[in-house]
Amino acid sequence: MPQMQLPMFPVGVEHITAELAVKSENGRVVYFNGHMPVFSHSVEDTQSFKMITAQFCVNGNAKLAEISRTFGIPSITVKRAVKKYRELGPAGFYKERTKRSSTILIPEVVLSAQAMLNAGQEVRAIAESLGVKYETLKKAVSDGRLKKRV
Repeated sequence: MPQMQLPMFPVGVEHITAELAVKSENGRVVYFNGHMPVFSHSVEDTQSFKMITAQFCVNGNAKLAEISRTFGIPSITVKRAVKKYRELGPAGFYKERTKRSSTILIPEVVLSAQAMLNAGQEVRAIAESLGVKYETLKKAVSDGRLKKRV
């Protein structure tokens, strides 16, 4: 009886390399090394996708071009993920993005705007009197930095 060539893969997988394959079914993406699943995530989980594909590249299991070709994504996307993996590790893909602080709404402007809001003035009138864009004050009200009188 002839012996099968290793590695063997489950039916219906897409090969990334000769040793790695991927299969998507029932809303899950599963990565295989032969018959053994090595990682899985939901189809919508782009952070885990970027993390595992970057890990494959950094560990030497796959090349950037192989990941790009298999998944149909630009190579620059894979390069950015690899850079993030090297700098921050796997946790870098799951941490919350840092938001820029507002430099226009300094504490003095916020105090003045809040006092005017408490007095019942409209956001547009406050923006004009303080020399601040209307959208800036509107955003500050919507994200809770300023409280509008009810």
